[in-house]
Amino acid sequence: MESPPKHKMGTLQLTIITVVNMMGSGIIMLPAQLAGVGNITIISWVLTSMGAMALAYGFAKCGRYSKNIGGMGGYSQYAFGKSGNMLANYTYAVAIVIANVGVAISAVGYFCKVVDIEIGGITTALMTMFFIWLTTLPNFWSSKITGKIGTVTVWGVIIPVIGIIFIGWYWFKSDIYVAGWNPHQLGFFDALPQALALTMWAFLGLESASANSDAVENPEKSVPIAVLGGTLFTAIVYIMSTAVIGGIIPYETLAISSAPFGLVYAHMFGDGVGKFIEIIMCIACLGSLLTWQFTTGQVFKSCADVGYFYKIFGRVTKRGAPVMGLVIICLIQSAFLLMSITPSFNREFNVIVDFSVVIDLVPYILCMSACSTIMKSSDDYKAGKIKHSKLVLVGVVCFLANAYTLYAMYSSGSEALVYGSLVTFAGWIIFGRYMSSQLNINATSTTEKVVQK
Repeated sequence: MESPPKHKMGTLQLTIITVVNMMGSGIIMLPAQLAGVGNITIISWVLTSMGAMALAYGFAKCGRYSKNIGGMGGYSQYAFGKSGNMLANYTYAVAIVIANVGVAISAVGYFCKVVDIEIGGITTALMTMFFIWLTTLPNFWSSKITGKIGTVTVWGVIIPVIGIIFIGWYWFKSDIYVAGWNPHQLGFFDALPQALALTMWAFLGLESASANSDAVENPEKSVPIAVLGGTLFTAIVYIMSTAVIGGIIPYETLAISSAPFGLVYAHMFGDGVGKFIEIIMCIACLGSLLTWQFTTGQVFKSCADVGYFYKIFGRVTKRGAPVMGLVIICLIQSAFLLMSITPSFNREFNVIVDFSVVIDLVPYILCMSACSTIMKSSDDYKAGKIKHSKLVLVGVVCFLANAYTLYAMYSSGSEALVYGSLVTFAGWIIFGRYMSSQLNINATSTTEKVVQK
């Protein structure tokens, strides 16, 4: 029996990465972002949690029965061929490159709150670049380094958030919560879309276990556990913590905060405790960025391995780290920052959220649509181990997941949809060039054989 690869992570580390990728970039800033709409967003949390669990269930089945490498691209290939593989990985890669900039901006916002400084657009961009490069360096070693660091930094989110859930009710006031329920008197179907894109952003990362399947021991077992367990845990935490905070801090104060958890702890225990929470949450945000950069490198490597991206993204060190690819990704993110300088943290964060959500949901749709095909292509189905009733259940859940995903795209707004569509359509242009290059390779190979004869 072969021993597992030395530098691959286990189920626990994969689950932690999944949780960190969701919580680190989501819950840290969202209480303030959602306060701008009101506490009515709790309904969006519930709806998004249900949609996220449906997606997680579909991804768990994909991970259980798929034999293809390449994460979501490999899943999509079962139903959509090479074009589906390329489009899934391409859109996911673009989405997380952009989304990581948003995570880094969140870290800068918390850091500025910790040191009590106000900075302008250029300084913000430079600090964000610094954090991006800082959190990429540990990924030059191996996947286990990322898992170990994520194991430590995740507590910077978990401890304050769990603390709010258990002790925050003592400071909870129903009149504050009611006053912030729907302060702008929005209609239900007006308020729901405004919050849906933000809550979906918080769950982006549930697919991290699938995206990192090539870097984990026993992916058929580890991926389903990580994606379902991590998503369920995160959903409970999101709903409970935001509900409590909405009854402690008035919505108008919460909405303008760049460090909402520091604000609520300062209200409960004083400025010293609030400052400490800001520090550990800043570290946790950097930990989230670390794991997201790792995921980005793995996605680009997977695309390069099958020929959709330049081969330089697939080059790895002896420890399996795609160093050159990570450097190029950081350069792209730095250029993106310089082109999108804005003096407002919240404005840039919201734009990035909407844009990345639209693009990131494209591979979700492809994977959910391919799930039944994956199961029917498996050895278990051919051996008669998968009952028809199970196939029907998976088909229904994946259909509901897709319905929710389409609505989340719509909720991101027309501008994000337009730009997201243009980026997606550009993927077919790239795929067309890839197919052309493959024909050239095949033609060259055939010519060489003829010459040899």
